[in-house]
Amino acid sequence: MSTAILTGQPVPGSSLESDLRSLGFDVRVATDAADTETLLAAVPANQRVAVVDARFVGHVHALRLGLTDPRFDAAAIPGAVTARPVARPALTRALRTASDDASNGSVVVGILAERIAEVLDTDLHRPELGELVAEVPRDPQARNEARQALSVVDDEAIRLRTAVKSRDGFFTTYCISPYSRYLARWCARRGFTPNQVTTASLITALIAAGCAATGTRAGYVAAGLLLLFSFVLDCTDGQLARYSLQYSTLGAWLDATFDRAKEYAYYAGLALGAARGGDDVWALALGAMVLQTCRHVVDFSFNEANHDATANTSPTAALSGRLDSVGWTVWLRRMIVLPIGERWAMIAVLTAVTTPRITFYVLLIGCAFAATYTTAGRVLRSLTRKAQRTDRAAQALADLTDSGPLAEFLTRLTRGVRISGPAVVALVAGALVVGASWLSPYGSWWPVLGAGVYVLLSPVALQRPLKGALDWLVPPFYRAAEYGTVLVLAAKADVNGALPAAFGLVAAVAYHHYDTVYRIRGNAGAPPHWLVRAIGGHEGRTLLVTVLAALLTATDFKVALTALAVAVALVVLVESIRFWVTAHKLGAPAVHDEGEPA
Repeated sequence: MSTAILTGQPVPGSSLESDLRSLGFDVRVATDAADTETLLAAVPANQRVAVVDARFVGHVHALRLGLTDPRFDAAAIPGAVTARPVARPALTRALRTASDDASNGSVVVGILAERIAEVLDTDLHRPELGELVAEVPRDPQARNEARQALSVVDDEAIRLRTAVKSRDGFFTTYCISPYSRYLARWCARRGFTPNQVTTASLITALIAAGCAATGTRAGYVAAGLLLLFSFVLDCTDGQLARYSLQYSTLGAWLDATFDRAKEYAYYAGLALGAARGGDDVWALALGAMVLQTCRHVVDFSFNEANHDATANTSPTAALSGRLDSVGWTVWLRRMIVLPIGERWAMIAVLTAVTTPRITFYVLLIGCAFAATYTTAGRVLRSLTRKAQRTDRAAQALADLTDSGPLAEFLTRLTRGVRISGPAVVALVAGALVVGASWLSPYGSWWPVLGAGVYVLLSPVALQRPLKGALDWLVPPFYRAAEYGTVLVLAAKADVNGALPAAFGLVAAVAYHHYDTVYRIRGNAGAPPHWLVRAIGGHEGRTLLVTVLAALLTATDFKVALTALAVAVALVVLVESIRFWVTAHKLGAPAVHDEGEPA
């Protein structure tokens, strides 16, 4: 329960008290500034509290945006200010200052809320209200005008409209959101939470993967339809969170993690269905997962490197901004990068009308083009800007490299040695190990030699802060090298079950890398150091896989990959779930990650 303290003389006929109660506030009335202080002190320290001018006139949704958003410790709209428990001391200090002003006559109790907001000594969020009315009329005429403005604007229509992302993909904007927002409202009115809808989306996608695994035309058609419905639910959970302001750290993690789980599980379902028809497309399925994951790592690394950089402008970015002023180019550029909406729609349609092999071919070609387009643009931006990157950005990139104990040991040995161009070094090292694996027959020791060079060059990511123009490419190059090595060696083994085992291993490691990203995005820091050491780091896992391929028969290599996948998955999942559930229970700051444009 939250508490709202009304200050000033109550206005006859005002619905303010009932509006606040509808938002979950216990309403109390203060007769003067001193009484407000007394009532504030009586509110339990673990509760949100709001101070609201009794003369306030405005939409319920304006109050909701200003007083109930869990992402902000303190917020204010005209005539109302609120504080979560962490900001209560600042609110108390501001109220004391406002009370002193009231006692010396410089402010009266009726405008206490506005004065508190002015002197509050903490970060104060002021939501964009747009057309919504939120005013404190000072005379009857102004009150009548405010009430007339209130009746003209439909706050429910605004609430529905703003439940949709402000920036989204073409398919989602025109084919999903026009009706999914109403589904979000239906869910809100029946008490469903965004996390429940997110879970329903995951279950639907897993059923779709199961249908695809049947290998029948009817199964493929059902899989395509269910995948589309899963995407509708995927849009609905975010819209429900925005509609009802139900944001949470756990919810943001579930939404992002389940998106990846749904898509990659569907790839596996398609591969199983194709195998039932006598077509082995596991290499294509694994290739699609590797490509898509590396695309995401490019996105994550670039954004982390630049989101708090100074002097972060470039001619390329300016050109992009000018293109945004031309309407059709915006939609074209959003479509060609194959965001999740377009990508899932394409996969669903191709599944229903073609074969898994054709589906993967088109997916790989489309994603390769999108990856080339986005990466080239970001490289151009990086080379043409004079950005000054922060220590936080450098640390985030270092965490994203996922360097293990071997890299750390070699870094200590090579202390004082400086190698320039870490991105180039990472690219060359990765190309060596993947190339050696590709060009050598299964069982050769050449991949081990390539992996040895890869390990020896791995300290480049730890020798100095990654603040160079292209240093954000280091994590994607490492991801491509590790995943690519596993894919090539499993394909070279040429034994039934090796590629599915490799798919499981890459999925487990990719989960760890996604989990690292979401922790950094949520300001929770990287996973604990012991976890990274326990699973070997990117260089340790790459070396281990090449050694296993050189020492073991193809059949035994398949078993080893399976065991490694299970071990990594268990360690990573247990620690990750423990962390996020604990953070949620301890009241981690609420977040709402918009994630990949749908």
